[in-house]
Amino acid sequence: MSDFGPAELVAGLCHTDERNPFSLWQDGHVSPCFNQLVLGALPHAGTAVFCACYLGAPPPCGWTLRLVAALLAALLFVADVALVGVVQQGDMYLDLLTDGCAVLAWLVHFSAITVLQKTSFRRTRGPPLLPLLVLLSVPNLVVTLTIYCKTDGYLNATEPLKLARFVLASADSGYTLYINAVDGSPLVPESRLRPDTGEMVAEDRSGCGSRLFYLWLTPLLRRGQRGELDRPADVYHLPRKLRTSVVCRYFHQCWEGDVGLLRVLHKAFGLRYYLLGVLKVVVNMLSFTGPLLLSGLVTFMEEDGAPVSRGAWCALGLFATTLLSSVLRNFFVFEVSKVALSARAALVSAVYGKALRVSGSGLASFTLGEVVNLMSTDVDRVVNFFNSFHELWSLPFSFAVALYLLYLQVGVAFLGGLGVALLLVPLNKLLASRIISNNRDMLRYKDSRVKLMTEILFGIRVIKFYNWESHFAQKVADCRQQELSHLRAIKYLDAMCVYTWAALPVVISILTFVTFVMLGHQLTAAKVFTTLALVGMLIIPLNSFPWVLNGILESKVSLERIQRFFSLTNQNLQAHYALDDRTSVLLSQGTFSWQRPDGPDQNHRRVLQGSLVVVVGEVGCGKSSLLAAVAGELHRLSGVVYVADREVGFGLASQEPWIQHASVRDNILFGKDYDPDLYQAVVQACALADDLNVLPNGDKTEVGENGVTLSGGQKARLALARAAYMDKDVYLLDDPLAAVDADVAEHLMQKCVLGLLRGKTRILCTHRIEFVDRADTVVLMENGTIVKTGPPAEILPLVEAAPKQRKNDHNVKEKRGKNLWSGGDDGDDPERSGEEQKLAGGLAWRVYQTYWAAMGGALASSVLMSLLLMQASKNVSDWWLSHWISQLKNNGSAATGELVSSHLLLFSPGGLTCLPPPPLQTIPSSNVSADVRFYLTVYTSIAAANTVFTALRAFLFAYGAICAATAVHNRLLDRVLKATVTFFDTTPLGRVLNRFSSDLYSVDDSLPFILNILLANAFGLLGMLVVMSYGLPWVLVPLLPLALLYHHTQRFYRHTSRELKRLCSLTLSPVYSHFSETLTGLATIRASGSTARFEEESAKRLEQNQRCLFLSNAAMQWLDIRLQLIGVAVVTGIAVIAVVQHQFHSVDPGLVGLSLSYALSITSLLSGLIFSFAQTEMQLVSVERTEEYSSGLPTEPQHQNAQLPSAWPEKGQVEFRGAVLSYRDGLPNALDGVSLSVRPGEKVGVVGRTGSGKSTLFLALFRMVELNRGQILLDGLDLSAVGLGQLRSRLAIIPQDPFLFSGTIRENLDPCGRQPDEQLLDVLDQCHLSPVVERMGGLDAEVGERGKCFSVGQRQLLCLARALLTQAKVLCIDEATASVDQRTDKLLQQTIREKFQDKTVLTIAHRINTIMDCDRVLVMHAGKVVEFDTPLALCQSDQSVFRRLVAARGE
Repeated sequence: MSDFGPAELVAGLCHTDERNPFSLWQDGHVSPCFNQLVLGALPHAGTAVFCACYLGAPPPCGWTLRLVAALLAALLFVADVALVGVVQQGDMYLDLLTDGCAVLAWLVHFSAITVLQKTSFRRTRGPPLLPLLVLLSVPNLVVTLTIYCKTDGYLNATEPLKLARFVLASADSGYTLYINAVDGSPLVPESRLRPDTGEMVAEDRSGCGSRLFYLWLTPLLRRGQRGELDRPADVYHLPRKLRTSVVCRYFHQCWEGDVGLLRVLHKAFGLRYYLLGVLKVVVNMLSFTGPLLLSGLVTFMEEDGAPVSRGAWCALGLFATTLLSSVLRNFFVFEVSKVALSARAALVSAVYGKALRVSGSGLASFTLGEVVNLMSTDVDRVVNFFNSFHELWSLPFSFAVALYLLYLQVGVAFLGGLGVALLLVPLNKLLASRIISNNRDMLRYKDSRVKLMTEILFGIRVIKFYNWESHFAQKVADCRQQELSHLRAIKYLDAMCVYTWAALPVVISILTFVTFVMLGHQLTAAKVFTTLALVGMLIIPLNSFPWVLNGILESKVSLERIQRFFSLTNQNLQAHYALDDRTSVLLSQGTFSWQRPDGPDQNHRRVLQGSLVVVVGEVGCGKSSLLAAVAGELHRLSGVVYVADREVGFGLASQEPWIQHASVRDNILFGKDYDPDLYQAVVQACALADDLNVLPNGDKTEVGENGVTLSGGQKARLALARAAYMDKDVYLLDDPLAAVDADVAEHLMQKCVLGLLRGKTRILCTHRIEFVDRADTVVLMENGTIVKTGPPAEILPLVEAAPKQRKNDHNVKEKRGKNLWSGGDDGDDPERSGEEQKLAGGLAWRVYQTYWAAMGGALASSVLMSLLLMQASKNVSDWWLSHWISQLKNNGSAATGELVSSHLLLFSPGGLTCLPPPPLQTIPSSNVSADVRFYLTVYTSIAAANTVFTALRAFLFAYGAICAATAVHNRLLDRVLKATVTFFDTTPLGRVLNRFSSDLYSVDDSLPFILNILLANAFGLLGMLVVMSYGLPWVLVPLLPLALLYHHTQRFYRHTSRELKRLCSLTLSPVYSHFSETLTGLATIRASGSTARFEEESAKRLEQNQRCLFLSNAAMQWLDIRLQLIGVAVVTGIAVIAVVQHQFHSVDPGLVGLSLSYALSITSLLSGLIFSFAQTEMQLVSVERTEEYSSGLPTEPQHQNAQLPSAWPEKGQVEFRGAVLSYRDGLPNALDGVSLSVRPGEKVGVVGRTGSGKSTLFLALFRMVELNRGQILLDGLDLSAVGLGQLRSRLAIIPQDPFLFSGTIRENLDPCGRQPDEQLLDVLDQCHLSPVVERMGGLDAEVGERGKCFSVGQRQLLCLARALLTQAKVLCIDEATASVDQRTDKLLQQTIREKFQDKTVLTIAHRINTIMDCDRVLVMHAGKVVEFDTPLALCQSDQSVFRRLVAARGE
């Protein structure tokens, strides 16, 4: 029984001789054994498997005929089974096996036809493979009939049973042929059957074959190939188990109580993940079978008289094990990616949900960037854990097996080499830890660079107004320099790792051999070859392990960071608010803080239902904090807060209006249903009707990110309209009147606050004292405390600096923002701050050239040259070993020959075998050891050369990558800082920032890494093909069709893969931008009770991204399984060719072994090549995107005027001559033939409604937007002849947006460090900021992110101080003191009058009393000058617009 093997099994089954159990030819025809097993059972089994694929699919005459025929065929074979049982011949079991397969095949075929009748195939002939598979069984039936005709008894009427079998066989053949001939169903053209992929669900309800080979992906891949995969909506829906809603629901069920995140992840995804670990064990074990069979095959090649069947079995075994291994490995990878995808969905949703619920004080400990990073970087790192963890235990497992096999080969001698390998582990660990620490530092500098870039982009107007570009470019360059110094270290350490990896096998092998010889053993080629292959296997775990460990440690750090965020306390509204009370809002002895226990301290305050409460006080006295306390955003330390019907929420209009990136209507509706009457009422009450008429698409017009296309006043009114439309009981209005002109403010007060919202409880903070007398109650605040509460008559005298002038203070200026609405948004332009356009099609060669040029041509060429030399030397060393073996076989004694041959090339890069160690032989012949010495010397020399080339390639490549990264960044930064203001107005900030963060990270790190792998793979494949063709020229026969197939497959894949990757990037941005938008508007979202809706929106965006990501993964596996099959075909092809050539004695076993050992790793090389190519293309998209900006942005003119006098402008005379300006083609003119002259030292006030072109005057003067026609003269010199830098440095402006950069107060006042500290302190004193600055700690105090340590009013004062420092002859003031209280404003006006006594001052008027002091007033309307005269003259003219304005305000 112990001798029973495959040969005995086949002999028993076929009733043949055990020495040749499986002959192909017998008695002049195909042997019954081959006929029944290969031609009969095999095609039927294939038919059954293929038809089974269609059994899982969802619910004419040709089809009915097929059904009947399939059933009849099954019955015929059942009858044959019965006859075989009765006749009982010698090969009965063989016939039973074949007939059984046939019955099974026809029954499954019958079921498949039944199912297919209900699918889209019903109008066609069905899958083309179906009839083909049925035809495969025809040769078997024909051969069977031939055998029956030649065998006695089958045509003899005296043996009825045998005759019956003959008739049945004929019937089978006839039916099989007839079914396919008669099927007359029409072939429908495929175009009519193109399914809409956007409606389909991935994978669900697919059969097992469809899942194994990803056939369900074909419609999507076809669509991608046609170039029709443009929108995220075109891809499949996720399988039900992976849907975001399903995953999150399950994840929350697992999250019970206050447990750690790791425990929850373990509970939710653990079981499924650990089960996949079992599969990993099977895959690892299978990887060792290939080389085992390979050694058997080579041994067979060595024996001249070996039976062919042994070689055939080896070839068949190689085919089966490589196939099984491929399928299982592919399945494992795909399933792990599914678990990782589920975990990603759960974590991203959990982070978003937590951000919506966390308390304001808790969130204050994180910056906006940190929280967004949790969702982007940290979640991805945690998800990466799923890919790393199974490697963590499987690598040591492979290592242990390799060590054991090495011991079987050379005994204890392997310890010498192992010692070196183990010594290198700490070195590897050191390198890895250095890389990690450098990486951490690099990311830190990268973060600070991106943060700086964010601020630069936010404040780009201020930077351009003040001509600070070169200073900020230098700051960014310094950050980048620090970042690059660490990147350089990383790249060189990486190169060191690559070098040790390449050098290690040689060092270990040579050491092992020396030890082996010193132990007194004789070295043989077999030992050399086997040991080398084994050492190669040892290296992989040794080198990958530190990286796997590193990935796991990174995910641990990220998990802790996310855990820290999750452990923040949630907003507890039950605890914040007291219970039932009769009033609408109650505050009693409340003490609140943002974080520290010294926030606003409120005394007893009771607000009655439906009353209007106005809160007044100086800048920074705590008005906004009072509203935050009522809304529950502050931390309550003591006292009582009560709000009636808190669950309903508040209507909140915050001081800095939060506008969503959506249409105007969507911003107002804010998720509520459209009620035409209420909507119209709100639009009228908030004075938006005129603005909507100006817009190109009315209220459907898109508003940019953060309302980038709106003026300040429009943002404020839009936010107020949103609050009003919410229709809540309590309204918290934080100074919505500050940013609008006087008549609009009056309109808002009358129609909205006192009109539309009548009967609601309203708490209004304001600096506009003229409206205070309409309040029911007035609250006066000072230093965070309520000083006094009472009716307006009681409080007003305390507030007014000069009560008599109360009526004079009117704001006539509508806060003008980035762009006039009329000139800011062209709704028809698809590029208009709408969705980013996805680049389509393949990458242009220009992109490759760009990167080549960035690296430097000579350097790039030398990298390629060193790669070529490295690969050549590696292949030559392998060939040398093979040559050595052949020589030894020819020269050495028979004993040596046998010993060598049996262990020849047992081990290959793909894995290895385990055979008992051969007896250690000592060979007397001295010439053999001399030979060994000679061969070993040559081998060592080649190997040494190889390590030199490897080192050269590694370090050259690292250097080249750094050069390219430097060049790409410098070009990009230079171009972006020189871009026109129009570009920044029409491009969302996130889009520009993406180029500087993720795209540059790709160019710095990911691209060189993957490009390195791509080049190594390409050269490796080239070397392998050369060696294989040299060793077995016949291999070129199957290789050519396989190469064509490979080319076709990868092209088919790459089209769709590229589009899917682009869609992944495209759908990822909205997830993050929505998250950061949510964090910015958190107060509004929570106050209005819209958190659930925002969570839903986030889930929707995430689902869209997950769909693309899932299909991108699936497409990779679709390709992988096909490449694995090509690899299987190559291995099988070589094995079969070797067996056939062995029969003709025309093969060198050394070369066969070499070829096969290469072939075993061909799959990994083929797939590595495509993946690295696809990944490289994907990373090169980043180069494409940066190049798009580096070469395609519209830039400002860069010329300078060399003749410009240094004192220009000496007088400050400004003259406009017929100036015409429009923001973009097709938009109305913002300035329409403006002509005016301002005398030197004159003070001019500018008034006019929104969109009249007031701010555009300033933009034209600073040449932020170039004139279409006309000219502007300054001291008689045409501005277009002056360099931009020269012009802007000689003018001063106080822009309306008080923008501060994070940094110290000193840096904000004087970034270039030109002024002494005394001067800085002096201007701060003039702007009444000295007390605040002293309290914060002097000039070196930090102002916080975008100046968040100051109130809005204080920021405006700081910007004023900035302007006071410039010694310009012309000062432009764009409504600089809107958020400042009356008294401070009065003092400031005085300061400006004194400091700029002899300077020309243009003021966009914000309070009429300031204009009354001006020398002249300019009234603008629709881009034209309506009036320009002294205030007195205008007031006396009956027709004057200015006079009507003044009269309306009661002047």
